[in-house]
Amino acid sequence: MAAHKPVEWVQAVVNRFDEQLPIKAGQQNTHTKVSTEHNKECLINISKYKFSLVISGLTNILKNVNNMRIFGETAEKNLYLSQLIILDTLEKCLAGQPKDTMRLDETMLVKQLLPEICHFIHTYREGNQHAAELRNSASGVLFSLSCNNFNAVFSRISTRLQELTVCSEDNADVHDIELLQYISVDCSKLKRLLQETVFKFKALKKVAQLAVINSLEKAFWNWVENYPDEFTKLYQTPQTDMADCAEKLFDLVDGFAESTKRKAAVWPLQIILLVLCPEIIQDIAKDVVEETKMNKKLFLDNLRKALAGHSGSRQLTESAAIACVKLCKASTYINWEDNSVIFLLVQSMVVDLKNLLFNPSKPFSRGNQNADIDLMIDCLVSCFRINPHNNQHFKICLAQNSPSTFHYVLVNSLHRIITNSALDWWPKIDAVYCHSMELRSMFSETLHKAIQGCGAHPAIRMTPSLTFKEKMTSLKFKEKPTDLETRSYKFLLLSLVKLIHADPKLLLCNPRKQGPETQGSTAELITGLVQLVPQSSMPDIAQEAMEALLVLHQLDSIDLWNPDAPIETFWEISSQMLFYICKKLTSHQMLSSTEILKWLREILICRNKFLLKNKQSDRSSCHFLFLYDVSGGGTSQMSLDHEEMKSCTPGATLRRGKGNSSMESTAGCSGTPICRKAQTKLEVALYMFLWSPDIEAVLVAMSCFRHLCEEADIRCGVDEVSVHNFLPNYNTFMEFASVSNMMSTGRAALQKRVMALLRRIEHPTAGNTEAWEDTHAKWEQATKLILNYPKTKMEDGQVTESLHKTIVKRRMSHVSGGGSIDLSDTDSLQEWINMTGFLCALGGVCLQHRSNAGLATYSPPMGPVNERKGSMISMVSTEGNAETPVSKFIDRLLTLMVCNHEKVGLQIRTNIKDLVGLELSPALYPMLFNKLKNTISKFFDSQGQVLLTETNTQFVEQTIAIMKNLLDNHTEGSSEHLGQASIETMMLNLVRYVRVLGNLVHAIQIKTKLCQLVEVMMERRDDLSFCQEMKFRNKMVEYLTDWVMGTSNQATDEDVKCLTRDLDQASMEAVVSLLAGLPLQPEEGDGVELMEAKSQLFLKYFTLFMNLLNDCSEVEDDSAQTGGRKRGMSRRLASLRHCTVLAMSNLLNANVDSGLMHSIGLGYHKDLQTRATFMEVLTKILQQGTEFDTLAETVLADRFERLVELVTMMGDQGELPIAMALANVVPCSQWDELARVLVTLFDSRHLLYQLLWNMFSKEVELADSMQTLFRGNSLASKIMTFCFKVYGATYLQKLLEPLLRTVITSSEWQHVSFEVDPTRLEPTESLEENQRSLLQMTEKFFHAIINSSSEFPPQLRSVCHCLYQATCHSLLNKATVKEKKENKKSVVSQRFPQNSIGAVGSAMFLRFINPAIVSPYEAGILDKKPPPRIERGLKLMSKILQSIANHVLFTKEEHMRPFNDFVKSNFDAARRFFLDIASDCPASDTVNHSLSFISDGNVLALHRLLWNNQEKIGQYLSSNRDHKAVGRRPFDKMATLLAYLGPPEHKPVADTHWSSLNLTSSKFEEFMTRHQVHEKEEFKALKTLNIFYQAGTSKAGNPVFYYIARRLKAKKPASFEEPF
Repeated sequence: MAAHKPVEWVQAVVNRFDEQLPIKAGQQNTHTKVSTEHNKECLINISKYKFSLVISGLTNILKNVNNMRIFGETAEKNLYLSQLIILDTLEKCLAGQPKDTMRLDETMLVKQLLPEICHFIHTYREGNQHAAELRNSASGVLFSLSCNNFNAVFSRISTRLQELTVCSEDNADVHDIELLQYISVDCSKLKRLLQETVFKFKALKKVAQLAVINSLEKAFWNWVENYPDEFTKLYQTPQTDMADCAEKLFDLVDGFAESTKRKAAVWPLQIILLVLCPEIIQDIAKDVVEETKMNKKLFLDNLRKALAGHSGSRQLTESAAIACVKLCKASTYINWEDNSVIFLLVQSMVVDLKNLLFNPSKPFSRGNQNADIDLMIDCLVSCFRINPHNNQHFKICLAQNSPSTFHYVLVNSLHRIITNSALDWWPKIDAVYCHSMELRSMFSETLHKAIQGCGAHPAIRMTPSLTFKEKMTSLKFKEKPTDLETRSYKFLLLSLVKLIHADPKLLLCNPRKQGPETQGSTAELITGLVQLVPQSSMPDIAQEAMEALLVLHQLDSIDLWNPDAPIETFWEISSQMLFYICKKLTSHQMLSSTEILKWLREILICRNKFLLKNKQSDRSSCHFLFLYDVSGGGTSQMSLDHEEMKSCTPGATLRRGKGNSSMESTAGCSGTPICRKAQTKLEVALYMFLWSPDIEAVLVAMSCFRHLCEEADIRCGVDEVSVHNFLPNYNTFMEFASVSNMMSTGRAALQKRVMALLRRIEHPTAGNTEAWEDTHAKWEQATKLILNYPKTKMEDGQVTESLHKTIVKRRMSHVSGGGSIDLSDTDSLQEWINMTGFLCALGGVCLQHRSNAGLATYSPPMGPVNERKGSMISMVSTEGNAETPVSKFIDRLLTLMVCNHEKVGLQIRTNIKDLVGLELSPALYPMLFNKLKNTISKFFDSQGQVLLTETNTQFVEQTIAIMKNLLDNHTEGSSEHLGQASIETMMLNLVRYVRVLGNLVHAIQIKTKLCQLVEVMMERRDDLSFCQEMKFRNKMVEYLTDWVMGTSNQATDEDVKCLTRDLDQASMEAVVSLLAGLPLQPEEGDGVELMEAKSQLFLKYFTLFMNLLNDCSEVEDDSAQTGGRKRGMSRRLASLRHCTVLAMSNLLNANVDSGLMHSIGLGYHKDLQTRATFMEVLTKILQQGTEFDTLAETVLADRFERLVELVTMMGDQGELPIAMALANVVPCSQWDELARVLVTLFDSRHLLYQLLWNMFSKEVELADSMQTLFRGNSLASKIMTFCFKVYGATYLQKLLEPLLRTVITSSEWQHVSFEVDPTRLEPTESLEENQRSLLQMTEKFFHAIINSSSEFPPQLRSVCHCLYQATCHSLLNKATVKEKKENKKSVVSQRFPQNSIGAVGSAMFLRFINPAIVSPYEAGILDKKPPPRIERGLKLMSKILQSIANHVLFTKEEHMRPFNDFVKSNFDAARRFFLDIASDCPASDTVNHSLSFISDGNVLALHRLLWNNQEKIGQYLSSNRDHKAVGRRPFDKMATLLAYLGPPEHKPVADTHWSSLNLTSSKFEEFMTRHQVHEKEEFKALKTLNIFYQAGTSKAGNPVFYYIARRLKAKKPASFEEPF
C-alpha cells in the first residue's frame, strides 16, 4: 500500500497516531506507551519523504485536540499529554525537514501550523499547571520551524511591526513580537532583525518599543548560545554591517531612554548592542573619544556609577547589575586573546557586581525571585569562566549562614558549569572539587530540613556508618521549618541531587582523607539519596535521586567510594542500599513501584559490571562467599533479623593500612550479614512483584532474576565453585528471565507461566520463605476485607493505596489497620487472585523449610531400646503442624471453597477451584488430601449418617472438581507427591455423601462428576497410594454400580433422561477402570466360605451388567423407530453398551476361578444377542491375556509361591521394600514369629545375606555405642538369635559338649569351687584357689573356642561377615564428610575404639556362645542340668568371655577385677578369631542351604502377617518412599495376591488339612539341619524332579508331603504320608 497509494498510507498512519492519543484512547499503560512511541517514530521517518502530508495531518490533529471540550481532572491530564505528544512529534519532524521544501509548504506552515503554535505561546499563561511545559514544547516547535522556514516567521513578525506603527496605544498587540524570543537566529538573521527594528523603531508605539527591546535581547542570546562560533568570529573578524545596525539601534534606544525608568529598561539591550560593536569598545577605551561615540562612553560611566550605588536610583542600580551580568556572560564567549579590551571592561565592573549580588547582609532583590536567581547564576557562572581560581564568591555561597538563595544559586551554577561546556577555553568543574566536603554538608543539612518539613521521619538507620553525624552542631533543627522554607529546601535539594547526577565526583572527592573516612562520607551521601527514593511527597526529587544513585553505581564512580578498599566498600554500601530499597518495596511504601523496580534492575546491571571488571583485573582482590551452605546436600539459609543487620558496622572489616585495595577474605565483604540480608530482601521483593496485576511490573521483576544469576556466575567463576552455592534456584531464575521477554502475552497467560515456574523452585531459601510469609500475611488481610465488603468500603473516608500503584489507585495490598477495598475495581480482585496462585505454587518449597505436615512417618527398623513399644509405627497427624503458615493457608482455602459472598462469591469459588486444582505445588498434595479427608469426615455423625446441608454439598462438589483437575493435570513432580497420602477414605466418604443426594438434576450432575473423578483416579493409580486398594476398589464398585439405572429410570423430562444416561455412562466407565485386575473381595465375617462368597458377588455384578446390556438393546430398538432427537440417545447407548462389555471382560478376567462357572452358560443361551455378548466378552479377556492357570489344582500353592517371591524381592540397590516394610510395622509381640519366617524364606531363596544386611545396617544406625549394639530385644537381635540357633546347633554341640562333660564328670573338677565373690564364699573355700580354678577353666574354654574357626559353620560365617560389613558401612555413614575424606578406616576407630570387628565378637558371645555355656541343658547340649557349683562357674566364666569379646575390663564388680590381666592379654587373640570368622564371606553356592523346603506353617504365618498389616505396609511405603527404586508394583501385586487368597482365617478350598495349621516351632527345619539331609544325593535328585509339595501336618503333627502325579510319567499314588 505504501508503494501504490502513498497518500492513503500516510493518512492511515496519521489516523492511527490520532486514535492512540490519551485524549481518545484513555489513560496510558505500558502497552499503549510503546505503541504511541512506535507511531511517533514512524511519522518522523515518513516526514523525511512525505513532509507536507505528515505536517498537515499533525496540524489538523493539533487543531482538533485544541478545540475539544473536556471535563474533569483525568480528561485534562489526557489532553495535556496528547498535546505534548503532538508537539514533540512536530518538533522532530520539522527538525528533519528536507532542504527542498516547496514554497507551497511554507505557505501551509505559516497559515495552518504557526497560528496553533502561537496559541500555546500567547494563550497559556500562569495559572494552568501544565502551561510551562506546553510553552516550552511549543517554543521548541517554533525554533525547529524557523530553522528552515525563517522567512515565514519573519514575515509574520514584520507584518506585526508594521501594524504596530499605525495602531493606537490601547489596541497594540505585541504577542507576535515576542516570537523573537523563540526563533532560531544566526548572524545573518540577527542582522535582518536589527535592520527591520532600526527601520521601524521610531514609528512604534511605546509598548511595542519596550516589547522589541526585551525580545531582541533574548534573540541575541538565542544566537550566541546556538551559534557560539559565529559570535566568536565577530571579534576575530569584525563585521561592519552588523556593527552599523547595532550602533544605529543603540542611538535610537539611547534617545528613547529619556527617563530613569526607560533607562533601566534599555540598559540590558544597550550593553548587548555595544558588545556587537568590537571596534567601538576599542575606541571608547582610549583616553580621547570621538563625539559620535561619547554617548557610548557616557553609558558605560553611568553603568559603573549605578553599579557602585552612586546613581541615586535603585532602579538604575538593578538595571546596571543586569547589564553587567550580560556583559560578563557575553565576554565568556570571546577568547581573551581576540579582544582583551572587553575583559578589562569586565574587570572594571565585576568587583562591584559581586558585592552587589552576593552580599549576605544585604541580599540583592528586585521583587522577582526567579529572575534574581537566574541573574545570580549567570553572574556566578560567568565569573568562574573568566577566572576559575578567584573563588571568594564560592566561599560566600557555601557558608552555612548564608541565605538559602545563595546555596541554590551556587548549586545551579555548578550544574550549569558541568552540563554546559561548549567552548574549549571554559574551565572544567574539577577546579571546584576542593569544596566537596562543604557541598556534602550542605546536602545533608538540606535533606534533613526538607524531610523534617514534609512531616516525614528520617529513614531507619541501616548501619551506624550510614547515618548523619550526630555532632553537626551547625544544624538547627529544633523548630520545624515553615511551608515556605520547606519549599525552598526542596528546590535546593532537587538541585543538589541533580548536581550529583551531573558529576558524582564533585561530592565524592575526598582529598587527603583515609579510607574509613572516605567510606563514611560516601556512605552518608548515598544513604541520603536512598532516603529520597521512597519520598512520595517529593516525586521529582525521588526520580532525580534514582538517577543520581544510578550514576554513582557506574564503574568510575564506584572506584571513588573508597579507593583504598573499593570492593569491600562496594559490597557494604551497595548492599545497604539494596536492603533499604527492597524493604520499602516489600512493605509497599513507594509510589511508582514499577518504575523503582526498573531502576533497581539498572542498579543490578551496574553492580555486575563492577564485579566483572574487578574479576578480570585482579582475581586476588575479588573473593566472594557462599550465600548458602550446601555442604550437607541441603540448603540452609543464612538469614538475620533487622537488629543483627543494624549492628553490622562496615568500617570494622576494612583494612586500615594504605595501599591495600584487595580484600583479606570474603568475610569482610559479601560475607557480612548485611550482604546476605540484602540478597534475601532482593529475592523477596522480586518474588512479591510476580503477583502484581501490572504486567509490566511482573515482567521487570522476572528480568531482574537474570542479573541475580549473572552475579552468581561472576562470583562462582572467581571462587571456582558451583553457581548453585550462591543461588540454589539458579536454573529456575534463568527460566524466569527468559520468560520476561513475553511482552505481548496476556495477564492470565503470564500468571499461569509464573505459577508454573514457581512450582519448579526446588530449594527453600530465606528469600522465598520470607516472600511467601509476607504475601500470606497480605493475602489474609485482603481476604478479610473482601469477605467484609461492602462493610469496610470507604469507611471514615479512608482511601487505600495499592501496592502496585502504577496501574490502579485503590487496591487491597497496601491496606493497614482500618484499610478498605473497592471490589468495583477489577484489579483489586485480580491482585488477590494472583496472590492466591502465588501462595499455592510456592507453598511446597516453603513446606520443605519445616517438618512435613500431614504425612505418616515411621520409626526406623530396630528403634532404640527405650522407644520400642508395642508397634514400631508412629503416626504424625496433620493437626500436629496445624499452626504452620502453610497449613493455615490451606485451611483458609478450604473455607473459601464455599464462599457465599453476594458480590464476588462465585468468582472466589471458581478461582479457588482452578488454582488449587491446577496450580497447587505438588508438595502440598498430601496436606491437602488429609485436610479434605478430615473436613469431609465431619459431614457424618457418630453413627455414620450423612449431615446433608447446602454448604456441605457445595464443598463436596468443589472437592470433586479440585481432585479431578489435580489428577488430570500432570504437573511436574506430581507423581512423587501424590502417593504420600492415601485418598481412599476421602473418596469413599465422597461417594457415601453423594449417594444420598437423590436424583434431582444437580445431584445427577455431581454423581456424574464424581464418576469421572474415579476414572481419572484409576488412570493415575500408579502414582497414588492405596493402603487397602483391593478392599477400597471393591467398595467403590459396590457403590457405583448402584447408580446405574438403565430402564428403571422413569423420568419424563428428556433433559433429565439425557443426564441419567450420562450418569450411567460415567458410572460404567468408572467401574471399568475399577474392575481392571480386581479380584472380588466379599465382606469379611459373613460366615460364608470365601469362594462361595466370591462366586455370589460375581453373579451379582454379572447379572447387573447383562440386564444393562438388555436395556441398551431394547432402547436402541425404540430409538431406531422414532429417529430425530433419539439418535443422540442411540449414540450414548452404543457407548454405554461398549463400556458394559468392557466391565464384564475385566470382571471375568480378574475372577476366572469364581466367575467362569456363571458365565460359561451364556455361550449356550437361547438368545442370540446374549450368546454374541458372551463371545465378545470371551474375545476381550483372551485379548487381555487372562491367565487360566488360576483354574489349575495348584493355584493356591502357586499364589503362596508368588507371595514369597514378592516378600523376598530385592531392588537394584539391594533394598527389600516389602520385607523391610513388614519389619517396620509388625508389633514387637510377633517379632519372634517374624524372625523365623523371614530367615526361613530368605534362606530358601539364597537371599539370607541381603536380609541380614538390611536388618543389621538399620540396627547399627540406631546404636549409640558399640556396647549397646544388639543388646536390646529388637527384631534384628531376634533374627540373629534365630540364625545362631538354626545354623549353629551342631557346631556348639561339637565344641562345648566335650568341654562341659569334662568339667562335670572329670575327677579333677569334682570338688573344685569357682566362686570368686568373697561375700558368697564358704568358710572352707580359698578365694585364690577358686580364682585359679575359674581362670583355668576359662582359659581351656576360650582356647577351644578360638581354635575352632575351621569348624565354624559357613552359614554363621556369612552372618558374621554381614554384621561386620554392615557395622563398617553404617558407622562410615555416621561420620562427617571431612572425616571420610581424611581416612575412611580411622573413622570407625575414632568413634568406637574397638573398631567394628568388636561388634561381631560382642554379638556372637552375647547371643550365641554364652547362652549355650550358661544354660547347656536348655540349649540341648547336655542331657541334664549341671550341678549348681558348675552352673555358677559357667556363669562367671561367661562374664570373663564376654569382657574379652567386648574389649573392656571389669570396673564395677570388685571381685572380677583380678581377671583383668587375663582379659587384657587375650584381646588380640579374640580379635584374630573374630576377624577370621567375619572377614571373608563364603560364596553363595558353597553355603549349604538347609532350609530348602519351606514348611507351610511359615508360609501361612507370612500370609497372616501381611494380611493383618497390609494397610500399615502401604502407609509406610508411601511415607518413606522406600519403593522409589522399584516402584509401587510389588505392593500392588501383594495386595492383589492377598485379595485372591482372602483372609487367613478362611479355609482354603480342596485342602482341609491346612485349616488346622498352627505351626510356631521349627522342628522340621531343625531336623533337616541336624541330619544334613540337604547334603545327601538322594535328596538333591528328588528335589530336581519337582514332584513333591509339602503342606500341613498329620494328626501326629508331622509334615505331610504331596506327590504331584502329573509331573511324573509313571503312575504313582496321589499322596502319601511319611513321619520323620
